[in-house]
Amino acid sequence: MRRRFWLGFSVVATIAVGSIALALIVHGRERDSFERTQRGEAGRAAHQAEALARLSVGQLASAAAFYQAEGHFSRHEFDVIADSLLTAGALTATGFVQSVPGAERARFEHSHGYPILERSPLGELRRARPRPQYFPLTFAATASGLSVSLRLGYDVGADAYRGPYLLRARNTGEPAATPVMRLPVGGTGINVFRPVYRDGAPTVTSAERRAALAGFAVGSFHVPDLAQAANDALPNDVAVSLIERGKPVAGPSLSRDGTAAAPIQIADRTWMLVVRDPSRPGVDLPVMIALVGLSVAALLAALVLIWGRNDRMQELRRQASHDSLTGLKNRRRFEEELRAELARSGRYAVPGALLMLDLDHFKQVNDTLGHPAGDRVIAEIAEAMRGRTRETDVLARLGGDEFAVILPRCSLEEAQAVAAEIATAVRERMGSEENMPPVTTSIGIAPFGPEWKLSYEAVLAKADAALYAAKGSGRDAVRTFDFDDAGAPAEAVAGTVEPN
Repeated sequence: MRRRFWLGFSVVATIAVGSIALALIVHGRERDSFERTQRGEAGRAAHQAEALARLSVGQLASAAAFYQAEGHFSRHEFDVIADSLLTAGALTATGFVQSVPGAERARFEHSHGYPILERSPLGELRRARPRPQYFPLTFAATASGLSVSLRLGYDVGADAYRGPYLLRARNTGEPAATPVMRLPVGGTGINVFRPVYRDGAPTVTSAERRAALAGFAVGSFHVPDLAQAANDALPNDVAVSLIERGKPVAGPSLSRDGTAAAPIQIADRTWMLVVRDPSRPGVDLPVMIALVGLSVAALLAALVLIWGRNDRMQELRRQASHDSLTGLKNRRRFEEELRAELARSGRYAVPGALLMLDLDHFKQVNDTLGHPAGDRVIAEIAEAMRGRTRETDVLARLGGDEFAVILPRCSLEEAQAVAAEIATAVRERMGSEENMPPVTTSIGIAPFGPEWKLSYEAVLAKADAALYAAKGSGRDAVRTFDFDDAGAPAEAVAGTVEPN
């Protein structure tokens, strides 16, 4: 009965997981196909708008080349060029901004018949104040039916909105586009400035370009025209929005969720075109499959919680019994291990030994190099101890710079050899570092077993006595507790085993 139950549960779980997986695969493919289609629509719309703008920017470059070759041109010549710019591309207005040194201001105003103007803080036009350089609007033309509110002679370089981009075009030698702003011809749009230099003048460096500047060919784009060009490339039900600095400047405000975006490059500035296709596929999974899937997910979640809780409990138990800095066992776990090993030694009549270690001159490390260096020394010494002991040996950090090693199934001679190797390893490892105080270790050995049946407190006391004897002999030494003369002071009864 139990076997059939589990077999039936396995079949039901397999069918449920398989159904959900199949439904997810189908839904994922539909979603990926839709997102590819939407990205393609965004790219196609952005390409359409960008191609229209690029055509006009390219024609602006041709006009700039004409202005450069002519040097001085008439109103009629400008009108011919402006007409070709306004009829073939997306420009709604164009103009020429002349570069006039401050010393030539009077000559410019006399020859053109109007003053150089600027806008006051209150927004009124007034005669421009003296400056080293002026950038007056010399010629202007708009598309059919539009009127321009900006008077000829207006110093575009002094305009807080347009001036910085005009100067950037001058310095880089490349066309510069403004952010979306209110245009003099009405509505919102983008101004593009194309620098015009004197024919034949060097323009390699920024200083040469500033010296050779003759003026700027200017073009204006209406933002709705660019948005309409993008709309024309898409089905009627797809929403389009032109984004600048995270805010829509044309079209509705579309959330980034469920939309696709593509960049539009105009001169040196990039806008984002965001589209949203309403035909996104929905989630059409049967209710029963959804319920089974949720049940399986809940079951798996419960198992994961149980497994996670067990792992956490194991980690907490490990933290409670190990030193966090070295990974060695802590004092509480050391006491448990030593008591257990003493019990095994007495039960099976096998010898063992306890090594008590204390670092010499360790305080100088903390005082001279700081506690982080001291922690590193403690960790390195723990690693040196691991390299000189067996997997079955118990290594513990009792606190500060005190360590202990329990050597089960180990004779006294073997324990003395291990202690000497540890002392040598510490001396060599610490002595190889520059600016490191001479850190060594003093080690006391207390054997136990059939010959020395000791309690926990006794073996600990004898290991401490041997350690104190090692410290008293000048440090960097290994001493073994001498049971033949246990009544004498520790320093006197400790037998000497010098490190190799």
